Amino acid sequence: MRRLMALLLALPALAAPPVSAAIDRGPVATIAMIAEPLGIESLMGPGVDPHLYKLTRADIARLIEAPHLLYCGLGLEGKMLDAFERLAASGKPATAVCEAVPEAKRLQAAAGYAGAADPHLWMDPALWAEALQVAADRLGMPAPDGFERLDAYARASMESIPAQARVLVTAHDAFAYFGRRYGLEVVGIQGVNTESEAGLRAIEAAVETVVTRRLPAVFVESTVSDRNVRAIVEGAAARGHRVAIGGRLFSDAMGPEGTYEGTYIGMIDHNVTTIARALGGIAPARGMQGRLRVHDR
Repeated sequence: MRRLMALLLALPALAAPPVSAAIDRGPVATIAMIAEPLGIESLMGPGVDPHLYKLTRADIARLIEAPHLLYCGLGLEGKMLDAFERLAASGKPATAVCEAVPEAKRLQAAAGYAGAADPHLWMDPALWAEALQVAADRLGMPAPDGFERLDAYARASMESIPAQARVLVTAHDAFAYFGRRYGLEVVGIQGVNTESEAGLRAIEAAVETVVTRRLPAVFVESTVSDRNVRAIVEGAAARGHRVAIGGRLFSDAMGPEGTYEGTYIGMIDHNVTTIARALGGIAPARGMQGRLRVHDR
């Protein structure tokens, strides 16, 4: 990263690309949850964890060419923020989409996280629509739609889960906004940042919750090791309670490119449908639009 920083420090001395070239390349976003709804390019591909991602030389060249950079902020892209600050200092238009949401609507991050607020705002479709409206305004384009229907589907699906089972146990703490929006208690074994390690106490506390509430399922995530979740399953079994792995959720990255789950709406549809069905709620097997693939466990 030091060599990349040296390149960025030299930004003022680099020749800017012609205006036409910048327009041809178009704006770029760091994460697909910003890029896909707006129809622009994403810096990170499918399945990439933004907490851990490091910029490559090709990334830096792309950022220099882009007429506008959109990123989440709030510490999500922890290993890239210095680079973004240097780009902004060079005059690059940049928008921290998550930071555009008023502080009163943000949740506080767990202790030990670099950012003061939880950056996973996209887990609340209504809040994410608000953030993307700001991004669309900055780019001079229409805001994406379809979020109201998604929000209504999510609310109805979560309300169908029996009250005692409305607890979402996941690999890391990425679902707090989802839980607040739809009335679920959320237990993330690791903290907000996937670099953190889950301690024995956190795993034991999660096992206690699973056993006490007699939860039918816990969930792994596509960008986080399933080791700690499986430890909960084993811990619950040792106490006489059988809990299943209810499915693999998308948290810090969407599904494979070119699939329905690789869209923002498909990502949330997948999560909602998987959670509802595994916790005893009611949701169609193929989701809100009948487009989901068979869920893996």
